[in-house]
Amino acid sequence: MASNNSRQTSENRPLLNQRSAMIFLLAILTGIGAGFLATIATNPWPVAVTAGVGATAAGVLFFDRIVE
Repeated sequence: MASNNSRQTSENRPLLNQRSAMIFLLAILTGIGAGFLATIATNPWPVAVTAGVGATAAGVLFFDRIVE
């Protein structure tokens, strides 16, 4: 009976915890913002995508440090 309950709880657990989800959400929003700003600054789209990806990576590192 106990093994049946543990199997059920392992199936219903979330993929990410709330802290990880918040970090990734903030990082992705940072990357989208950086890509958008690079686009309206009349940069070509490959430069804007590169800026967005770089800002997302830096955002993950930054928000991992400050989100408790």
